[in-house]
Amino acid sequence: MELNRRELLIGATASAATIAGLVPAGAAKTSWFTGTAVDNGVTFKTTNFAAVDKKWHKQVVKYKSSEPAGTVVVDTRHHFLYLIIENQTAIRYGVGVGREGFQWFGRANVDRKALWPKWTPPPEMIERHPELPAFVDGGSPKNPLGPRAMYLFRDGADLGYRFHGTLEPWSIGTDASSGCIRMFNEHAIDLYQRCPIGTAVQVLPHIADRAPAPQVDAQNG
Repeated sequence: MELNRRELLIGATASAATIAGLVPAGAAKTSWFTGTAVDNGVTFKTTNFAAVDKKWHKQVVKYKSSEPAGTVVVDTRHHFLYLIIENQTAIRYGVGVGREGFQWFGRANVDRKALWPKWTPPPEMIERHPELPAFVDGGSPKNPLGPRAMYLFRDGADLGYRFHGTLEPWSIGTDASSGCIRMFNEHAIDLYQRCPIGTAVQVLPHIADRAPAPQVDAQNG
């Protein structure tokens, strides 16, 4: 399915509720974070993976696919991102995907990458949420893209969608974004290192009759 104009316009952004300070009741609890780390001169809160269901942890799984090694496949229904490696296996990450009305699927390539990317809400989001800032600098604790962003293109055109970190670790495993694929910040850093420019991406349809997610083969942490 081709992306329509509405999806392209709204897909570039993360949750406006994050910037506005609106989070689900009980979600903004200190147990989601533990300590801090420094990355490229920026200090950020580290995820408390002890508070995260292990199925959302990064791990190696058996994964049968006709896609070549190095391809990223996103299973939007089960909220997993797979980086295919070799011998019918993949590195699997838990992700948050687009909520109803903002979902998308198709093929793309990672044609741009950014460390601590800046965030500029598009006019359409500013119109819906006038309380949002016009610009958030990279590395700001209020930047919803987190420490890394991988920008998805098709035929040289920016689709407006990204793989990126998140300020809302509790949203991993849910339909919560405006179309982008959210990851734990540590996972976004890890995937960024593994995906060179040109990486092929396939985002699978969010349909109910897909096969169950593959069984875990081994855990990488």
